[in-house]
Amino acid sequence: MNRATKSGIAQLLLLLTLTVIATLMLEHSQWDVRISELFYSDGHWLLEKGAQPYRFLFYDGPKLLLILFGIYLLMISIWRYRQRPHSNANTTVIKPSLLKPTAALSGREIGYLLLVIIVVPTIIATLKSVTHVSCPNHLYLFNGDLPYLSIWQNIVAKTDAKCFPAAHASAGFALYGLAYLPTLQRYRMRIFIIVTALGWIMGLYKMAFGDHFFSHTLVSMLLAWSLACGLAMLFFAKVDLTKAENMKFDPIIK
Repeated sequence: MNRATKSGIAQLLLLLTLTVIATLMLEHSQWDVRISELFYSDGHWLLEKGAQPYRFLFYDGPKLLLILFGIYLLMISIWRYRQRPHSNANTTVIKPSLLKPTAALSGREIGYLLLVIIVVPTIIATLKSVTHVSCPNHLYLFNGDLPYLSIWQNIVAKTDAKCFPAAHASAGFALYGLAYLPTLQRYRMRIFIIVTALGWIMGLYKMAFGDHFFSHTLVSMLLAWSLACGLAMLFFAKVDLTKAENMKFDPIIK
């Protein structure tokens, strides 16, 4: 086991540990309640759910762009596969301008990135359906009709609520995959900061009308980061180090 692999495993274990700690310490806590109270006053949330233009700017718009990004990556993957020497399929010419954004990326990198942006939201949405945690706006504390229960109590009660972890923000956090692309290693910290900001903007929007507690978005971020790191280890642990210097894989964000 080489140094990079050991470092990757250490980082993954750290991220998973932080995820568990955040879940146990913050979910169903006074910290969560106090933070949500910042968005709630006189029986009203800071924003009305569905109010425009906020819904388009922070929900529909980002969601659409991320879906289109995934479709784009899928199209590029299919096109590259059809250009392989062993492929006898009839090829369709795609304008170079459409290929330019991914020209420097290997097929493995594109496949990894596509998998991350699919797997992260899917796993987090699946967890939401299992935890049955209520949103703040469902609770008596904020003029709702449900009691404030712990995650285990919600699982046992099997309420219809599906609010933990935060799924909308997870789509933004899924872009952590960009930070693990060997080709973009020199921009890793910059990417990490931008993606973190994007995910939290999406998360804060949902918090502004009581759809999530702070911990819901925090755990979503840590889970997304963990999944991006784990998948990067699987995809890039055996990157050919005899190739260009920028194709070396270092899983540590630094």
